[in-house]
Amino acid sequence: MPYEAPPQLAEMSLFDIARALEERRLPPIEKWDPEEEIDSRMRIAADGTWFHDGTPINRPAMVRAFSSLLLREPDGRHVLLTPQCRQPIIVDDAAFVAVDMQQKDGALAFRLNTDELVLAGPGNPLRAEGDPETPAIYLAVRHGCEARINRSTWLQLVDAAEIVDSVPCVSSQGATFPLVPQ
Repeated sequence: MPYEAPPQLAEMSLFDIARALEERRLPPIEKWDPEEEIDSRMRIAADGTWFHDGTPINRPAMVRAFSSLLLREPDGRHVLLTPQCRQPIIVDDAAFVAVDMQQKDGALAFRLNTDELVLAGPGNPLRAEGDPETPAIYLAVRHGCEARINRSTWLQLVDAAEIVDSVPCVSSQGATFPLVPQ
């Protein structure tokens, strides 16, 4: 079945976003615990580009497929997981990049570089790292993996921010997140 990209985030209602999230079927990697480990020879650059043996993976469908198998181990390393083996993958910064954001009915909806949609909230919190003058904002995606908010999406967040106790914050699904490191 050919891949059909979701509609532009700005055109979707919160109900449409929630339905798209429910319809996304991901492999049950949380149930897999293979003993074998082999080197994936893969890397995800800070800009979200995936590489295999130093060559960019230019097929978006392959990146989407690989990203559905990605998790972050408790020790912080990222792996691609299959029922047969665990394959470490080098991640320069974050596994995903958030490339768009829309504020809808009290929720912040993000589109990732893999065309996935994520609603920020208690289950997918935002966190600020780095320097208060130039913070790096991350969104929890799934299985310990995060998306770094890119510059244009960060500007969208700043536009949505309100000052809470002299700190710029955004709220989504009842949770409030500071936009500067605490």
